[in-house]
Amino acid sequence: MNKRLLTTTLIFVAAILNLTLGTSCKKENGATEHNRTVVAGGPSGVAGSCGDSIITGVITSDITLKSCKIYKLNGLIYVTNNAVVTIEPGTVIKGIKGTSTAVGGGLVITSGAKLIASGTATDPIVFTSNESFPVSGDWCGIVMVGNAPANPLAAVPVPGLPTPFFGDVTYGGPGKNIPGDNSGILRYVRIEYAGFELSSLSALNGLTLAGVGNGTVLDFIEVYKAKADAFGIYGGTVNASHLLAISPLDDLFDIDHGYTGTVTYALGISDPARADKSQSNGLESDNNINGDPVTPYTHPTFNYLTIIGQRDAASASVTNAPPSGTGRYGYAAHLRRNSEFAISNAIFMGYNIGIFLDPTLPPVGPNTRTKYDNGISTLTNVYVHAYVTPFATFTPLGTTNKGYISADPNFNIRLNAPFATIPVISNYIPQALSPARAVGAFPVGNTTWANGWSIL
Repeated sequence: MNKRLLTTTLIFVAAILNLTLGTSCKKENGATEHNRTVVAGGPSGVAGSCGDSIITGVITSDITLKSCKIYKLNGLIYVTNNAVVTIEPGTVIKGIKGTSTAVGGGLVITSGAKLIASGTATDPIVFTSNESFPVSGDWCGIVMVGNAPANPLAAVPVPGLPTPFFGDVTYGGPGKNIPGDNSGILRYVRIEYAGFELSSLSALNGLTLAGVGNGTVLDFIEVYKAKADAFGIYGGTVNASHLLAISPLDDLFDIDHGYTGTVTYALGISDPARADKSQSNGLESDNNINGDPVTPYTHPTFNYLTIIGQRDAASASVTNAPPSGTGRYGYAAHLRRNSEFAISNAIFMGYNIGIFLDPTLPPVGPNTRTKYDNGISTLTNVYVHAYVTPFATFTPLGTTNKGYISADPNFNIRLNAPFATIPVISNYIPQALSPARAVGAFPVGNTTWANGWSIL
């Protein structure tokens, strides 16, 4: 069957799973790292209690995915024609692994379409691999495309999407100028083992956002073990909160092409076992690849952000990490190529270099470094540990930013247990004597928002 049918094809498989009904939870097949809740029920019943559904093709009209089924994405599923995909709380969606001739499952919400995936803390919506023993990159992840402003002068397709495309998958250009554009809701959603590398310079991330507007709701989202970046944001104005970026191959948060939204409460934890050949950073931000003075300038606002790198200098310095054998770790924050920023109440630790304001591009005129010196970009209440230097190419302005160099990355900042083998949200709260306690990435007492629905 042609996977690119212009109508939605749902193949229902009558395979009732041997699951306990009610509110009991189970461990995922093959997921031995954490005893993670998959689903506790949902309005239509526990996942699998009324069979499986394989989804293939192009969705052109509204559909609702029920919590009692396990849905399997066979190839890239495009949602077009202003269609709305609604997903009940507690629903499990699995991406079928790709082959040498076909990409793995994935979901692409094109411009004008919507994804309404509103889970709850007790019934999260889980996107994961269909494999019994899942690994990073088993499937392609979620792509959302909107009509909010971005700075490419002409509309360009989302990087990493293989051809052919279906629907409008472009962002930027003069026709995309609706800041309040609405692509739907992602709330209490987990995205696991996703990502697809089309080329060394072009990949799909766990969650890829392109020109997404601030009418979209993004809240309580975890991306776990993505093959590329955890969160990749190309332009747009969307705001987001309560984000967890856990163990991606590449960057924790990657911002490009004129993104101007606000991210509030975000935690990123670097993978200790693998790093990308392109260099794995905590936060990476570009205006565009050449640092051109095109508007809107990339200017993300991060408030209450914690970035956790590697537990010791030897780990942070590795240059032969799997899977490429040439993987390496980079910077806690690599801010470059004419991008701007406003970062406040933040903690960065566990990299050789903390915050690097790269002045390389553009070769003449204002750049990321000079924009900070001139007050266009700001750092406020930012605490940075590094094994070599906390602040590269600049001296932080004012008295509210602190840099530390120590063999123990947590010696000065004093989070509870940021490098514990099994992460829980309370590990990342500043201790009583922490200098960052009053302004740390998670305010004192806020120790439970990631519990239950995430791995923490």
